[in-house]
Amino acid sequence: MIQKIVLVGSGNLATQLGKAFRKNGLDVVQVYSRSEKAAKALAHVLECPYTTKLDELVQCDLCVVSVKDDALETVLRQIQLETTVVHTAGSIPMELLSGYFEKFGVFYPLQTFSKQRDVDFSNIPICLEASSDDVFSDLQALGKKLSTSVQPVNSEERKVLHLAAVFTCNFVNHCYRIGDSMLEEKGLRFDLLKPLIQETAQKVMGMKPIDAQTGPAVRMDETIINKHLDLLADHSRQKAIYQLMTESIYKTQNTK
Repeated sequence: MIQKIVLVGSGNLATQLGKAFRKNGLDVVQVYSRSEKAAKALAHVLECPYTTKLDELVQCDLCVVSVKDDALETVLRQIQLETTVVHTAGSIPMELLSGYFEKFGVFYPLQTFSKQRDVDFSNIPICLEASSDDVFSDLQALGKKLSTSVQPVNSEERKVLHLAAVFTCNFVNHCYRIGDSMLEEKGLRFDLLKPLIQETAQKVMGMKPIDAQTGPAVRMDETIINKHLDLLADHSRQKAIYQLMTESIYKTQNTK
């Protein structure tokens, strides 16, 4: 049974996972970050000790490594714990851990996280992969303390999930940013778009995205499209995105 947890990392996901663990009766016994300021700040929130040295990690039931993908292997090779170690990365295969630990796995909550915004874990899909049935059972029991949606997802499936999440979350948010900047230039508020954003998101809860698509690109309304491109004449990057998205929407909608 997993009760005592060490968090390696102090970023968005580590922060929200730590809060969720504590909220559900689990003990975060230590936080690690290479930045003392970040480690101390998260340790204060979680009311636990912290360290900036990986060779000072304390024994625990589970070590959760939530760091940048580029730093993951460097961190893993410095962890000397004899316990189950998991990473939380969407695109990194589980087998990366096999060269360093006997018991290992992946604990991947499929959601966007920010330090300053608490989230409800109860309906967040938690995707699991494990080195053995016993490790999987332990991770599954842990996941079920946080969420009603816990399921096995292997490394290949998780890579595709992560890619799909980048399109449906990160890229979409960037489009929000583009829209926000356009409105700011004209003294208009982003709040005007929020009902549209909410309805667009709500529609795909009950419809296939391909059936929910609307707008001038669906019918290739060149009059409107050309007017939009004229407005983007001084914004080459946004113009290129608009043209690429328009072409993609039109071709997708007309080959379904």
